[in-house]
Amino acid sequence: MNVKTSASLFVCTLALALQTVHAQSAVPQPIQVPDGHKVLLETVGVGEITYECRDKPNAAGQTEWTFVGPKAVLNDRSGKAVGDYFGPPATWQAKDGSKVTGTQLAVAPAGEGAIPYQLVKANPAEGKGAMQGVSYIQRLATRGGVAPASGCSAQTKGSQQMVQYQADYVFWTAN
Repeated sequence: MNVKTSASLFVCTLALALQTVHAQSAVPQPIQVPDGHKVLLETVGVGEITYECRDKPNAAGQTEWTFVGPKAVLNDRSGKAVGDYFGPPATWQAKDGSKVTGTQLAVAPAGEGAIPYQLVKANPAEGKGAMQGVSYIQRLATRGGVAPASGCSAQTKGSQQMVQYQADYVFWTAN
């Protein structure tokens, strides 16, 4: 490799590293990934979240929309489907069959009408493939997905509604 090629590779690597650092500085502190990790995969989840009208806990006679679970396709930045997201439990599965689940560590408010940003600590991956080595998952750039504003009452208890949403899911791995 000549010096010019080597220098170009160094500049590209540095630019990517700075882009990741900058991206983290723009993310609310509670959902920033700890130092010592790098982006493994970036996806855009497009799908729906199901809510069910249920009794409010410890509030006799009152009802509320309760989160049931997500169902989304994970696309790469070019729009090609690379996996699925579903639950419960929250599961991200690549087309190669590898998958991860995780534990929510933090959330942060997103824009009005959008589900919150989220930081998840990944469990060890099941299966060999794209999800191997995932340490954290961030949900960012959310649109939609919040529980319906009305329509949940004693008369509609047990009914379900699906709400469209979109979010970026960024998968991180240890350096």
